Amino acid sequence: MMSMHMTMWPRDRSSMEGAKIEREAAARVWRFAKPYRGMIGGFLVAVIAQALLGLVPPLLFGEIVGDVIPDEDRGRLVLFAVLIVLSALGSGIVSMFERYWSSRIGEGVIYDLRTQLFDHVQRLPIAFFTRVQTGTLTNRLNNDVIGAQRALTATLGTVVSNVITLVTTVAAMLVLDWRLTLLAIILTPFFVMPYRRIGAIQQAITREGMDHNAAMNTTMTERFNVSGALLVKLFGRQHDELTLFRDRAVKVRDIGIRSALFTRGFMVVLSLLGAMGTALVYGLGGWYAISGSIDTGELVAMGLLVGRVYQPLTGLTNARIDVLTALVSFDRVFEVLDAPSPLVDRPDAVELRDPAGRIEFRDMSFRYPGANELIVPALEIPSSTAASDEPEALTIDSLDVTIEPGQLVALVGPSGAGKTTITNLVPRLYDVTDGALLVDGHDVRDLTQDSLRAAIGVVVQDPHLFHESIADNLRYAKPDATLDELIEACTAARIHETIDKLPGGYDTVVGERGYRLSGGEKQRLSIARMLLKDPSIVILDEATSHLDSENEALVQEALARALDGRTALVIAHRLSTITDADQILVLDEGRLVERGRHHDLLEAEGLYADLYQRLVREPMTVADSR
Repeated sequence: MMSMHMTMWPRDRSSMEGAKIEREAAARVWRFAKPYRGMIGGFLVAVIAQALLGLVPPLLFGEIVGDVIPDEDRGRLVLFAVLIVLSALGSGIVSMFERYWSSRIGEGVIYDLRTQLFDHVQRLPIAFFTRVQTGTLTNRLNNDVIGAQRALTATLGTVVSNVITLVTTVAAMLVLDWRLTLLAIILTPFFVMPYRRIGAIQQAITREGMDHNAAMNTTMTERFNVSGALLVKLFGRQHDELTLFRDRAVKVRDIGIRSALFTRGFMVVLSLLGAMGTALVYGLGGWYAISGSIDTGELVAMGLLVGRVYQPLTGLTNARIDVLTALVSFDRVFEVLDAPSPLVDRPDAVELRDPAGRIEFRDMSFRYPGANELIVPALEIPSSTAASDEPEALTIDSLDVTIEPGQLVALVGPSGAGKTTITNLVPRLYDVTDGALLVDGHDVRDLTQDSLRAAIGVVVQDPHLFHESIADNLRYAKPDATLDELIEACTAARIHETIDKLPGGYDTVVGERGYRLSGGEKQRLSIARMLLKDPSIVILDEATSHLDSENEALVQEALARALDGRTALVIAHRLSTITDADQILVLDEGRLVERGRHHDLLEAEGLYADLYQRLVREPMTVADSR
């Protein structure tokens, strides 16, 4: 059963408050950095070198004020001036290497994370995509990854550099005067104490802002595709949509203002603390200089160095907030990356070779995952009702049927009977709950998913085309297909002449979801794509239900060519498909209530006869709700 393999996430996740979760998240990020540890070594060397070079100007300025000027030593003055310039030049060169390595490390980790995330999401079961909000998902893959990227690339160098700068600066200050050094660092606890509280508040603000951004992006994603835009226009709901967008955008604006003011206020407090420390050093140092216990040069050097103490402290405080903010982004990304997929190949899964197309349903039952079987609850479409712990009813109940190679089998039944569910189980978009589904004698769970799906071609009621050229859409089935093969498939699908008349021919871009093509043209193009795949099993899900008579005739001709010699599982709509079927399976509420050929079922005067009589009186529309 699916529910047995699906790991659940708790509905309420913590916001990673506390050191334990921080260490776990940081350790996981560090594991992603493992391939870059050689670069990390070079980066650390560059940071240390830059910190040491940064000590040169303050110490030399102290020497100039304390010794060189009183002694009127012009030679040493020129030498020290040159050394200060050279130290600045060397620091600039080293900083370029430091930035190169930090960016290579950060960008590399994010590249690895992003590609793993994209690959993992593609492998999640179709149930995930039927319940997830697309805008929220793309926000996780885009904005959250970018947030983690910025924090990682910027913060990695900042944290290490500030730590080393702080340590080397304090060491130099202790050598000059330990009394002023202790005075300078007396305010250090006031920099450290706010860390945890400020970080927790900033995390909460960041997470709230991400959620509001995701909701706003979802609105744009759903309204700015062709289908959404068309629906809005046809119902004249532009003003209502603007109101909805404003409501979500104002939350993004307000949380952004809160975050900006909170961060700036915190930085003002830190700057004030730094100014107080500097004033104390100059004040007490000046007192010592007047009394003669410290010379003027040492006081100047200490004054310059104290800024190198408070600046790293401020940077580290801000960096810690950046790290906590980054961990929110990483946490949201890991939440998707850790989403369990119940549909995985078994370790001993075998390839389906030379498929003949035999399909067996052995006492097969299936129920859809319940509301309590969520993969990533935070991405689920919100519901006003609480999730029930009760399992859903069986959609398919004890189906026991064998389809021989080359047979054409029609699935007939009222809406919700389970027809589309059966066609989704054959390519293993879901796993059966009980019983088994076999292809060529193999349980589909014992086959690799790639080899199973390579043997199956599907043509649906509303085929999806990418916003690319006709040739690219066709080659999705066979990437190495030649132009001659494309023409052959399109000729068989009765679409080549239409393509040939287009100004761009096979290079014509079809538009989003193929909206530049008519319904019949999209259907025939999808049939051509399926022919390029050359499957042994063909599934037709209401492939002609919305076509006019002219397009229907062309599509029927294309389907006749497509089904020749292949096992076909057809959700029946048109009379010809039903009457010509080798066997007809009549479903009602997930159970097989009748089976046989057309004339036999008519004579039985059961559900099929009722549906057929209705079909004779008016076009039969039995689209499955699932």
